[in-house]
Amino acid sequence: MTTSAQRTARTALDAARPTVARLDPSTGAEDLAADLIETWRAVESALRSLIGSDVLAGQALIREARQRQLIDFDSANSLAEFQAVFDRVHDTSYKPNDGDVNAAKSAFLKLETALTTEPVVSDPVRSGPISPQAVAAAARAPAAAGATRVAPPRRFPLWAIAVAAVLLIAVVGFGTYLVFRHRGGGSATLQAGVDAYRRGQREVAVNAFNKAAKEDEHAAMPHIYLARMARDVGNFTLASQELALALQAEPDNPIALREMGANLLTQGNYELARRFYVRAAQADPTDKVSLGYLGCTLVRLNRAAEGATFLSRAGPGPWSSCTPAAPATANGTIPRN
Repeated sequence: MTTSAQRTARTALDAARPTVARLDPSTGAEDLAADLIETWRAVESALRSLIGSDVLAGQALIREARQRQLIDFDSANSLAEFQAVFDRVHDTSYKPNDGDVNAAKSAFLKLETALTTEPVVSDPVRSGPISPQAVAAAARAPAAAGATRVAPPRRFPLWAIAVAAVLLIAVVGFGTYLVFRHRGGGSATLQAGVDAYRRGQREVAVNAFNKAAKEDEHAAMPHIYLARMARDVGNFTLASQELALALQAEPDNPIALREMGANLLTQGNYELARRFYVRAAQADPTDKVSLGYLGCTLVRLNRAAEGATFLSRAGPGPWSSCTPAAPATANGTIPRN
């Protein structure tokens, strides 16, 4: 069933079809940049219509549509790539290329496809983010209904039931303590996301990590995993934004600092990567991964003597191949622990 929001969003996209048809790398740079900007504005307008809000923009708008399950993970990545193109073409010295045009057309087509299919969540009551309280109430409803239909027989004395209740409360309380004693790193929702990620269930993992981020706004780990998943598909822009959110939540989190360094190193931004690896090593001087890849970045920056010092401190590892004669690339070598 097509919703009125989908119809309104499709109307916004339809208005941009002539512009999309004009997208061609052979067009003059200024005209092509203008067409890319106009196309993004139409995509952004469609997304706003889809979620029913005129406030959000850019990555926040894409994230909200994804969290409401109005677009899938692949579409969200394509839209994020196009949004990065939109940011680049505002620089008058930037010349749009084939990749920019392809990113725009891909995002447009994927959003169009999403608007012609039934939303994943079609119940109007669940058109927005679902609160933990609503989930808990829904989970309790079947049990409560069952209890109303069939009253359980009273087989135990009241004192035994009271003792059992006290023991249950104690067990639950201790379990909750174990789960949440490490801020941002031990929630059940986060662990469910990690397990799904390791099994290759990307959609399940993304939903779990987004939920974990909402449950604890001061937790870095959900954003760190979302960044890793974005980097897996080459979306470095989204990865950088997730890591920025992680560092906003926990500015001195050594894993977030290290992951930001890894993201920058993979892209060849060695100087900025060096700075984040320095901060990561300061936050956790025992982290051999940060020390090893700090050595790598220094070698890439032609500071071989300093790099050798940190490589020596880190000991053997994937970073051991970082020598002055090694190729200047770190793709695929950043560890995921």
